[in-house]
Amino acid sequence: MPKSLRLWPRSLQGQVLLAIALALLVAQTISAVLIWREQVHRREVSMVSSAAFRLVGPSPEERRRRRGDGEGRPPALFRLEQSEQSLQRPGERRLARVEHELAEVLSAQGVDAAEVVVFERNPRLDPPSVDFWKRNRRKLQLVSKEPMPKLVIASIRRQSGGWTSTRVFTEGREMRVLAPLVGQTIVLYLLLVGTMAVILRRMARPLKALTRRVEDFAGNRTLEGQLQPEGPEDIQGLIVAHNAMETRIAAMLDEKDVMLGAIGHDLKTPLAALRVRIEAVEDDTERRRMAATIEDINRSLDDILSLARVGRPTDPVEPTELSALVADVIGEFEDMGEPVELGDTDRIVLPVRATWMRRALRNLVSNAMRYGQRARVSLHREGQTAMLLIEDDGPGIPEHEITRMMEPFTRLDASRNSGLGGTGLGLTLARAIADQHGGTLTLANRRGPDGQVQGLTATVRLPIGG
Repeated sequence: MPKSLRLWPRSLQGQVLLAIALALLVAQTISAVLIWREQVHRREVSMVSSAAFRLVGPSPEERRRRRGDGEGRPPALFRLEQSEQSLQRPGERRLARVEHELAEVLSAQGVDAAEVVVFERNPRLDPPSVDFWKRNRRKLQLVSKEPMPKLVIASIRRQSGGWTSTRVFTEGREMRVLAPLVGQTIVLYLLLVGTMAVILRRMARPLKALTRRVEDFAGNRTLEGQLQPEGPEDIQGLIVAHNAMETRIAAMLDEKDVMLGAIGHDLKTPLAALRVRIEAVEDDTERRRMAATIEDINRSLDDILSLARVGRPTDPVEPTELSALVADVIGEFEDMGEPVELGDTDRIVLPVRATWMRRALRNLVSNAMRYGQRARVSLHREGQTAMLLIEDDGPGIPEHEITRMMEPFTRLDASRNSGLGGTGLGLTLARAIADQHGGTLTLANRRGPDGQVQGLTATVRLPIGG
C-alpha cells in the first residue's frame, strides 16, 4: 500500500495518540448531541407552556380582577387572534412533537380543540411581529442577543369551526451551546494529547534505540558497548535483558568461531597429509579416485565453514558496481571454457561485501551449469531493487520441492545426481549471503508457451538504498 494511503500511523506513539484523539472526539460528539437534544427539548417545553397559557387564558373572574386592579391589556402580539381559516402559509414547517404535547396539555385543561397546529414562521414576514419588535427593540435587546428571535404560531380549531391562534417568540440557542463545548474539546486535546505525547515519547525513545540496536546486531554481531537503560522501569528491564542476551549470543558466536577454526585446522592438516601419501599409490585410476575424494572433502569443509561464518563477515561493506562484479565472475567461467552467457546488465552501485557476493554468484552459476547445462546471467533494476537473474536450461525443480532445496545438505535426487558432485550447500550459502545484504533468493521454474518447463531461474533481489 502506498505511504500516502496509510491513514493509520505505524508507530506505537502515533497509534496511541490517534486512538486517544478519536476516543475523545467520539465522547465529545456524544456529549454535544445529548446537550443539543436537551436544549431542543427545553425549547419545545417552553413553547408548549407559553402557547398553552395563552390559549387557555384566565378565567372571567381573573379578567375582572385584573381590570379592577388597573392592569392594561396585553400587547397586540400576545393577544389571541380569531380567524375562520388557519394562519399557516404554504411552505411553513409544522412542529409535530410540539403539536402533540400542546394537545395533551390543552386536553388536560379541558380546552375544546378539534385540531392543534403549531408551525414556524419567519418573523420578518409577519407584520404583527415586525411591529412589536420595532416598538420594543431596546427592551428585548437587554434579554436577547439575537437580531430577532424565532417565531412560532400555535393555532387550535374549535368544534364550532373557528381558529384561535397565538404567537410565541423563542430563541434558537441550541447551536450556541455547542460553541463552549468546542472550546472545551480543543483545551482537552491540547492538555490530554500533549501530555500523552510527552509520556509516549519518553517511552518510545528507548524502544526505538533498542530496535536500532537489534537491527544493527542482526547485521553486525561485533557491536561495541551496550545500550544504556532509560525510560520507564519496565523498558529499562527490557533493555537490561537484551544486553544480557546480546552478551551471551556474542560469547556463543565467539566460541563457535574458535571451534570452527580448530575443526578446519584439525581436518585440513591430515587431508593434506593424505594427499601427499596417495602419490605413492601405483594404480593411476585408484590414485585419481582418492585425490577426487580428498578434494570433495576439502570443498565440503570450505562450504561448511563459509556457511557457519556468513553471519559474522570480516570484510567491510563497500560501494561496489554490481554489474562489474557480475562481469568479472562470468569472465572467470568463460576463461575455463564453461557454457556461460552474460546478458543485459544495468549499472548499479550497491554497498556490499564483494567477496561474499562473488561466492554467492559462483555457487548459483555452478549449479546452473551442473544441473542445467548452461547459465545465462542478467542484471537490471526494478524500482528500488536490484534484480540478479541466473537462468539455466535444465529440467527445473518440482514445485513442492523448491522450498526444500534451500535447506542445507539437500539434493533433488541423490541416486540420480551423485555423479555431479556438490554437498547440497550451494543454494543455502547463496541464500544466507543474500539475507546478509538485506535481500532474498528465490527459485522458480521457467515455462514456455506450451506450459512445459524450459529451465530454472534463480533470482537474487537486493535493496537499493536512497
